[in-house]
Amino acid sequence: MNHAIILFDGVCNLCNRSVQRIIKADPPGYFQFAALQSAVARDLLAAHGAARLQETQDSLVLIEQGHVYTASAAVLRIARKLRWPYPLLSVLKVIPAFLMDKLYQFIARNRYRWFGRRASCMLPDAGLQHRFL
Repeated sequence: MNHAIILFDGVCNLCNRSVQRIIKADPPGYFQFAALQSAVARDLLAAHGAARLQETQDSLVLIEQGHVYTASAAVLRIARKLRWPYPLLSVLKVIPAFLMDKLYQFIARNRYRWFGRRASCMLPDAGLQHRFL
């Protein structure tokens, strides 16, 4: 099976909860994960010409079939691969991308204030380690 890789802010509580939801809604294991703060993320982003994304750490990053997607584009691409009801989010594609990205950026700017942050990146349990790079 080909895998897509999701790079997420490893100290963000919202991001960590989102990763847990994605794992539950992705039983085949299509998605693999790495914290944006990791060396793995640095190397992947550099290999895809997107090293600047590691510096900002304010966006979820999806690497799929050689392409890099961020913000709302990443969220919508992820949702379509998950179990019901997440593919329903694809109806949001009718909203112009610049508006979806503005909403995404608003949430990203406030995520620590609203959801908190961890002192360190999440460590997966033994049963999930194969999903993390």
